Amino acid sequence: MAKNLVIVESPAKAKTIKKYLGKEFEVLASYGHVRDLLPKEGAVDPAHDFAMKYRIIDKNARHVDAIAKALKKADALYLATDPDREGEAISWHLYELLKKRKALEGKKVGRVVFHEITRRAIQEAIQNPRELSTDLINAQQARRALDYLVGFNLSPLLWKKIRRGLSAGRVQSPALRLIVEREEEIERFRSREYWTIEADLAAAGQKFPARLTYYQGEKLGQFSITSGERAGEVEQTLTRAAGGKLLVTRVEKKQRRRNPAAPFTTSTLQQEASRKLGFTAQRTMRIAQQLYEGVDIGGETVGLITYMRTDSVTLAQEALEEIRALIGERYGSAALPGKPRLYKTKAKNAQEAHEAIRPTSAHHLPEVVRQHLSKEQYKLYDLVWKRTIACQMIHATIDTVAVEMQAGKPGNLFRATGSTVVNPGFMAVYQEGRDDSKESDEKERLLPPLQKGDQVDLLAIRPEQHFTEPPPRYTEASLVKALEEYGIGRPSTYASIISTLQNREYVEMDRKRFIPTDVGRIVNRFLTQHFTRYVDYNFTANLENELDEISRGEREWIPVLREFWEPFIELVHDKESNVSRKDVTREELDEACPKCGKPLAIQLGRRGRFIGCTGYPECDYTRNLNEEAGSTGPELVEGRSCPECNSALIIRQGRYGKFIGCSSYPECRYIEPLEKPVDTGVPCPQCSKGTMFKRKSRSGKVFYSCSRYPECSYAIWNEPVAEPCPECGWPILTIKTTKRRGTEKVCPQRECSFTQPWEGGEMASTG
Repeated sequence: MAKNLVIVESPAKAKTIKKYLGKEFEVLASYGHVRDLLPKEGAVDPAHDFAMKYRIIDKNARHVDAIAKALKKADALYLATDPDREGEAISWHLYELLKKRKALEGKKVGRVVFHEITRRAIQEAIQNPRELSTDLINAQQARRALDYLVGFNLSPLLWKKIRRGLSAGRVQSPALRLIVEREEEIERFRSREYWTIEADLAAAGQKFPARLTYYQGEKLGQFSITSGERAGEVEQTLTRAAGGKLLVTRVEKKQRRRNPAAPFTTSTLQQEASRKLGFTAQRTMRIAQQLYEGVDIGGETVGLITYMRTDSVTLAQEALEEIRALIGERYGSAALPGKPRLYKTKAKNAQEAHEAIRPTSAHHLPEVVRQHLSKEQYKLYDLVWKRTIACQMIHATIDTVAVEMQAGKPGNLFRATGSTVVNPGFMAVYQEGRDDSKESDEKERLLPPLQKGDQVDLLAIRPEQHFTEPPPRYTEASLVKALEEYGIGRPSTYASIISTLQNREYVEMDRKRFIPTDVGRIVNRFLTQHFTRYVDYNFTANLENELDEISRGEREWIPVLREFWEPFIELVHDKESNVSRKDVTREELDEACPKCGKPLAIQLGRRGRFIGCTGYPECDYTRNLNEEAGSTGPELVEGRSCPECNSALIIRQGRYGKFIGCSSYPECRYIEPLEKPVDTGVPCPQCSKGTMFKRKSRSGKVFYSCSRYPECSYAIWNEPVAEPCPECGWPILTIKTTKRRGTEKVCPQRECSFTQPWEGGEMASTG
C-alpha cells in the first residue's frame, strides 16, 4: 500500500514520475484545473471584497473522487502541479476541495516544485516540500477575477451595440488593437518610386556588385533619383565617365564579433518555432509539453526539456557544467569561452523566473533520440538543444570589408561591401532566425582582394527601380514579440490570446499573416473610442506588473481589483445608456450620397462592411467598400448571363480582389475569376494529359497548374517551358527571375539543382 500520494496535472507526467519514485508512492493526475468560477453573473462579488464562487469542473469530478479515495489510504499528500501561478492555483483548488470533504485530517500536506522531469529533480523536490504560496494563489485569483469581470460586463455590451456572440477580453483586446492598427497603417501607406544605380564589376576573375553612393559630389539618399528618365541620364553619364574601369579609392577592413542568442524563454521559443519550423504558438506549446512530460527513449521514460513556461534566460550551474563539457568533447576546447556565458532575465517576477528552456541533459543528442520521437517532436527538440549548446560557445568572428570605387571624376563613388566568417564559433551549431528578413540579408558576400589604386572592370551599370513597401502584417512570431515588448499578457497566455482572436473571427490568416476581419475592426473601433484606457498598451502592461507584484507579496490583491473595477463598471453603465448601435457600427464619411445628397457612411452588414447612405431606408444607395466614389452600381458583364440561373453577371469586389458573380446573389451563388486561365500549351509533366494553365490565386499571385485540376494537382509558381531538364530528365523547365542572378531556366524538381541563364525569347514549341 502506497503511503504517499503525489498529484500532478497530466497522466503522461504521472506515468513518468511514477517510475522515479518507489512502491511507497502513488502518482495520480488532476487532469488540469479541478475547480473554476460559476459560469454566470455574480461569480465574483465586488460588493463583498470580490468574493469568488467556485464549482467543481464536471469532467474532472471523477478524478477528484479518485484522488480523495486514494488519499484515505495514504499518510502524506504531495501537490506537484506545474511550478507557476497556474500550477499553484490548481494545487490550492484541489486542497480546498479535499479539505471540504475532510479528506486531509491527519495527513501531511506538502507542495513540491520541479522544473524538469528527471529522477534527480523529482526525488530532490519530494525531499524538500514547502507550503502553498498564498501570494501566488492571490495573484492567480486576481487575474481570474479581472478576466471574468471584463468578459462578463464588456461582452454583453458588444452584443447590444454590434452583434451577438462577440467577446472582449482584458488581454485579447489590446492584441486585436495591434493587428488592426498595423492594417490601418498599411492602408494609409502610399508607395513611392525610387531608383538605385547598380554596377556589375569584376576583378581577379570574380564578379561582384556595387551601388552608387555619391554622384557629382552629392551623397545620394533614398529619394535622390525618383524617375526612370533621371536614372537613365545618370547611367549614361557614369558609363561615359568610367570608360569601362572603376578606380579603387578606399578599402576599409574591420573585424566584428557576433554573440550567440540567449537560451529559449517561452516567448522566444514560440517565435523561433514559427520562423524556422512554421509551427503555431499553440502547436509549439503542445509539443513542448510532450517533451517536458516524458518520452520513452528506449526503455527509459524521461522528460527531455525543462519546464516550457518561463521568462528566464538563466541556466542552472550543473547544466552549465554539463553543456561546457559536451562542447569541449564535441567541438573542441577552442569552441569554449573562458567562463560560462550568463544572460540577464528581463522578467521582474522572481518567483516565475526559474530556468530557461533547455535539454534536461545535453548528452541526449538529437540524432540519438530521434528514433524515439515523432517528426515534430524531433524538430522542436533539435531547436532547443542547438540553441542551448550554442549559447555557451564562443562568439563568431567575421571580417567585413567596404570598398569605394571612383567612376571617372572624384565625385562619382560606388560602394561594395562583403564579409567572410573567419571563425564560425557558435554559428557552427545554430543561428537565430529573423522576422521579415530578405533572403539576401542572410548570405555572406565575398569580395575579391582589392587595394587602393586598383583598377576594376566595369561590366555594366544598371538602373534599378524600387517602390517603398508598407510595414509587414504580423506573423505569429512578430505578434508574440510585440506582445512581449508591450508587456501584454504573459508567456503562458500568448498561444491562447492568438487562438481566441481567431476563434472569435476577429482576425484571419493570409499566407501566415494576420488580417483583421470587418467585425474585428468594428470591435476594435468601439473599444478604442469608448474604452480607450482598457486597450491602452501601457495600462495593460502596468496591470500585468501589479499582478506580478501581488505574486511577490508586494501588493494586496483586493485593492488592485477595486482600483480597476470602480471606474470600469461606471464606464460600462455610461456607454450602455449613451452609445447607440448605429454610433458603433457606422462610420460617417465626408462624402455625399449621389442619389439623395445625404452623408455616406461605412456600415457593418451581414457579409461585412460596405458604404451606404445614412438616409436608409428612404434611400437604398450602397457600394462596395473598395469601389470608387461616383460609381452608380456594380459593373455588368456585357453579352453574358449566369450559366446557372440566367441572371445578369456583374463584377464584384471581394476580399481578394475583383471577381465575376451572379447579380441574384444570395439566391444564386455562382462565381468565376475575373481573369480567365490562359493555356500556355505546355504539357503537364505529371499526368501528360492536360496542359499548364496560367492562373491567379485568391490573393492575386500568378501560378501555373494542370488544366485537369482537380484530377491532377500539379502546380508551380514560375512560367513553364516545354524543355526536358538536361540533368534529371523532368519534362519541363521553368523561367525564374531573381534580383541576385537575373533570369534563369530552372528545373522545378526540388531534388534537382539545374539552372541556366536565360536571355528571353519565344517559349519552346510543344509540337
